[in-house]
Amino acid sequence: MWIIVGLGNPGREYRLTRHNIGFTVVEEFARRARISWGEHRRVAEVGRGRLAGHEILVIKPMEFMNRSGQAVAFLMKRMGGALDSMVVVHDDMDLTFGKIKIREGGGSGGHRGVQSLVDELASEDFVRLKMGIGRPEMEEPPEEHVLSRFSAEQAERVAFFVASGADALECIVREGSGRAMNRFNIEKPWDRRDEKEEKESRQDKVEGPKEKPGNEGKEGTDA
Repeated sequence: MWIIVGLGNPGREYRLTRHNIGFTVVEEFARRARISWGEHRRVAEVGRGRLAGHEILVIKPMEFMNRSGQAVAFLMKRMGGALDSMVVVHDDMDLTFGKIKIREGGGSGGHRGVQSLVDELASEDFVRLKMGIGRPEMEEPPEEHVLSRFSAEQAERVAFFVASGADALECIVREGSGRAMNRFNIEKPWDRRDEKEEKESRQDKVEGPKEKPGNEGKEGTDA
């Protein structure tokens, strides 16, 4: 069974903030896999489903970020599951906005939600899907930065960023974290898209427009 945990803060006021990108990515993943949310609402929003033959448990802790580990530890004791099949999705200020990084194990990097998980589970041995939100500009305190919404410029990219995070989760479930790292730990997802579009544009300029099949001229034949 794969356990997919999204980190964030409960409450409408936090819904679209940078700190809640973990919630948003897991919600998109669950939507694609047609997983409904419902169980254990007082502790966490939980859903069960299947993807590519694997049982999936999705979790959004309903405790605040620095107490996320309490809810996850409670649910793992109740429902089972192994740490080496757990993926935690969270924001990361040390990654530029739009960068995705998958990592197996390691420290919390100062992220209070991840640290709560490490403390409550007494282990660092789980996969992290880090979603880059970048460092604050000017003199903005880090606490205000993570609890604020994305800038207007960034907002244009957020939907694609979230979709790419859900793509990474699907890849982990289907192919394992190793292959997912090779695919997603490269650059910002839209850089790959922009590079592909630019390459296709250059190719069209060199080759010219392609003829549609069936429109070639036919030579006449003698009867």
